[in-house]
Amino acid sequence: MLRPTTDVLVQVLGLTMAHGAQLVQRDLQFDIRHGEVLAIVGPSGCGKSTLLRHLVGLQTPRAGRILYGQDDLYDADDDTVAALRRRFGVMFQAGALWSSMTVGDNVMLPMRLFGSLGPRERALQARFKLALVGLDGCFDLEPSALSGGMRKRAAIARALALDPTLLYLDEPSSGLDPLNAARLDELILRLRDHLATTVVMVTHDIDSAFAVSDRLLYLDEREKTMTALDHPATLLQHGPPTVREFLSRGRSAARLP
Repeated sequence: MLRPTTDVLVQVLGLTMAHGAQLVQRDLQFDIRHGEVLAIVGPSGCGKSTLLRHLVGLQTPRAGRILYGQDDLYDADDDTVAALRRRFGVMFQAGALWSSMTVGDNVMLPMRLFGSLGPRERALQARFKLALVGLDGCFDLEPSALSGGMRKRAAIARALALDPTLLYLDEPSSGLDPLNAARLDELILRLRDHLATTVVMVTHDIDSAFAVSDRLLYLDEREKTMTALDHPATLLQHGPPTVREFLSRGRSAARLP
């Protein structure tokens, strides 16, 4: 069910993205609202992960603005940008855990680099974050000892290390079997409903988008812009024909419940 709110965390204004001379997406205009799950979907190669990299400050726009409150992520001084980045957590598609560190050390790394907690407090917080994502007892394990689904959850625990209000997830269910993908959906809903965490996720898994998202943003690969933004069920019934077909085909081909 859509969770209406007027509390806007991020505004994307006239965003155009490109790789050199190649246009990726143009004139993107949307907001990210407190306490929602926003899913970014579209055909392969349409620019979903590129948009996420722009949202977290890893790729400079060709044009447009990304505002966190009144601060433009790409027009602020270095100290302001560093402070903005500490307000959100990011889970990259492959997890990106450091293989030379234990799972606990991976989760504690942001606390050690950017926090003020002592070693004991960092360990307590890391164990709490791991328990939150269902990884009790994994603190001392090496990442190589974890399954694919467990590595995804450990990466989310690390993204939550600094208690961000906003969490970015890049293809969280990619490579997971249906059971682990469903467990990850449940985790995302718990983070939203119990911690009031705002979640933005790039996904190719349409069943997952329907299961967890409050709004769905569709990027059109032909038009090179966004052509729909609404609750997924609304778009399935009343969206543009291209979007309805994409969602219908995606649901029939996606993992079964």
